[in-house]
Amino acid sequence: MSATHRFCALESLALGDPLAGSAAHAERNLLLSWPRAKWQRSLRQASDMSDAVMTRLEAIAEAGRRVNLIHRRDQPSERHCLYLMPENRRFEVTREELPVFLDALGRDEPLTSWEASPPAGPLLLCCTHGKKDKCCAKFGYATYKALDAAVAERALPFEVWESTHLGGCRLAASAVVFPALRKYGRINEEDVLPLLESEIAGRPYLPCYRGDSRLSPMQQCAQVAAMEWLAARGIHGNVSVEQPSGEAASHWRLEVDWRSTNASGRLAVSCGPRMLRRYDTCADLTEAPPSASQVWVATQVEAIEMAKPPS
Repeated sequence: MSATHRFCALESLALGDPLAGSAAHAERNLLLSWPRAKWQRSLRQASDMSDAVMTRLEAIAEAGRRVNLIHRRDQPSERHCLYLMPENRRFEVTREELPVFLDALGRDEPLTSWEASPPAGPLLLCCTHGKKDKCCAKFGYATYKALDAAVAERALPFEVWESTHLGGCRLAASAVVFPALRKYGRINEEDVLPLLESEIAGRPYLPCYRGDSRLSPMQQCAQVAAMEWLAARGIHGNVSVEQPSGEAASHWRLEVDWRSTNASGRLAVSCGPRMLRRYDTCADLTEAPPSASQVWVATQVEAIEMAKPPS
């Protein structure tokens, strides 16, 4: 089969490439609305973007804030909606004023003259960046439409946007929820409503959850395995993953503390490295052989402490 008829997302799934451990993402983000038809391959450039705007966006990215372009059909093309995350601030800026706004942001000056009311609920960004990867066009756009329709039909408290590259093209359809910064992958139509319901409840939707981006890939693996172990026992709560200990040639043991409304405990999760030969993007499919990548797989979860509060 030629590379034009292959999709990295389908090959990743067939290979058993795990979702857990793939959630790397910057905590500080600038989201800028821009018509999708003008997006370029770069996650923060558009074909009709002025040099002044591009230069300022590059400077903001170099200073440590990730910049993504976002799109929604009802957003006017010459008036931009911008979000700062995790601050959860929203701004409305005209195309003409945009360089001035970005200058003020870069210099950490007050932005109050552009500030609008904050989002009424979580932002849900779904990658549809077809110029970056064809999987994001094929699988991402279908998932975006399903998410947007479900939110509209049920009047759910989400703002759903299309987005440029979110990382992990091979895991399309991929999405991220702000300000919680939960990353998801391989979202199918049957996942849409359960994912939204889980997010409303303030917890990740585990079948598509990639992990906490503030943790290392190995810790994300342990986190997801612990949450799945707890969910199988009807327990939902907060988990905290400690630094790994007991490093060995074949596995690492991590301890995970958890707390629900009526109980708490500690789990020991063993995670082992696994080498895969995979294609990270559809553009890589023309290369032979695929590149070697290390992933993490949970091999054992055991309870080492459990307690309930006194009645």
